[in-house]
Amino acid sequence: MGAISLRNVEKTYAPGTGAAVKVIHGVNAEIVDGEFIVIVGPSGCGKSTLLRMVAGLEEITGGEIAIGGRVVNKLEPSERDIAMVFQNYALYPHMSVFDNMAYGLKIAKLPAEQIRARVDKAAKILELSALLERKPRQLSGGQRQRVAMGRAIVRQPQVFLFDEPLSNLDAKLRAQTRIEIRKLHAELGVTSLFVTHDQVEAMTLAQRMIVMNAGVMEQVGAPEEVYATPASIFVAGFIGSPPMNLLAGRAEGNLFHVGGSVLALPQSAPRDGPLTLGVRPEHLAFAANGLWTLRVDLVEMLGAERLIYGRAGEAALVVRTESTSAAPTAAQLLHLSVEARHLHWFDASSGRRVTP
Repeated sequence: MGAISLRNVEKTYAPGTGAAVKVIHGVNAEIVDGEFIVIVGPSGCGKSTLLRMVAGLEEITGGEIAIGGRVVNKLEPSERDIAMVFQNYALYPHMSVFDNMAYGLKIAKLPAEQIRARVDKAAKILELSALLERKPRQLSGGQRQRVAMGRAIVRQPQVFLFDEPLSNLDAKLRAQTRIEIRKLHAELGVTSLFVTHDQVEAMTLAQRMIVMNAGVMEQVGAPEEVYATPASIFVAGFIGSPPMNLLAGRAEGNLFHVGGSVLALPQSAPRDGPLTLGVRPEHLAFAANGLWTLRVDLVEMLGAERLIYGRAGEAALVVRTESTSAAPTAAQLLHLSVEARHLHWFDASSGRRVTP
């Protein structure tokens, strides 16, 4: 029922003076009924614009959007059977929690008993039952966000749309609310589109994720797939914290030239010539017989793990290790090893993944 089809969707802004600006470049995606999809990317990449086009808050310049098999390009937001949760909660300050959650149902002229039943059910799911008589000013940020989600739930829509709903919460509340959203989706099973710039949110919430960059859909896949086999240099550098080490250079058999330095490879590169080599910080290991020699610049202690910054010749690298091992010191020389299966290769000009 709640499947979403994005077919060559485009968005162009045509100002009164000056050239038109294209911000969404032919996005294609098929979202199955009940799936939780996260659209992730940096600020200005077009992710919120794409969500607002699905909601009907932005006009579609080109292509087609279908919800539940019905093309919605020309339909008003109220006709699309969707419910949206915004970043700023958008609660009525003079209304109680109950009235905020019930407002849309009252406008739709549902019977009072049905409204009460729906609000009570949503309040129970979100643990708001004891707060129904309070005003928004009497609630914490996390509670207000749950009220906003409750207002969406009572609508019983085909699709939930979340526009960076956790951005105003502190780190602890964000983590707690992520868990609540996952539980909510598991219970309701409603198709959901969730927009965020936070790759941790994307990795923990998504069944599949759409990675956006400058209006282009760089990759679609499960979080594990996107992390393990990034489709481009952009995805490799954006997904992961700390990001993947990316070294631009020139391959020559089992040697890789970075500036004036040469790194030995555990096996030959997929081809000779200009390439970008990628390796995750956790896939670099210290070993007495390691192929690369790292000169330590800086060590960061992060509780259970430690980040070690340094250089192998002219190649800047970050290594992630467990904090149980002895901490190296600045200027110390350490040997690094890496398995061939953990090396990623990208075309120097297009930035796309090169398969060995």
